[in-house]
Amino acid sequence: MNDVDTFSNIWEALADTQEQAANLQARSQLMQQLTDLIQASEWTQAEAATRCGVTQPRINDLLRGRISRFSLDALVNIAAALGRRVTIDIEAA
Repeated sequence: MNDVDTFSNIWEALADTQEQAANLQARSQLMQQLTDLIQASEWTQAEAATRCGVTQPRINDLLRGRISRFSLDALVNIAAALGRRVTIDIEAA
């Protein structure tokens, strides 16, 4: 018989704790929404950086999904710089 761990999402498989998994999932979702917004606006990375108040390499990290380089705070700040409000829902696990 094979011992196989099962997870409800990829973040649980990657994280050591439920808290880390929840943080990764929230950052991932916010990064995806910011990436979608930047791409839909058809900004260059330099334009996006100016609008977001960060450097162009930082936008490159965002667009490439380098999740380890962003905290929730940093992502919320980028969203706010773009005139967006971040909302968070808490659901039963």
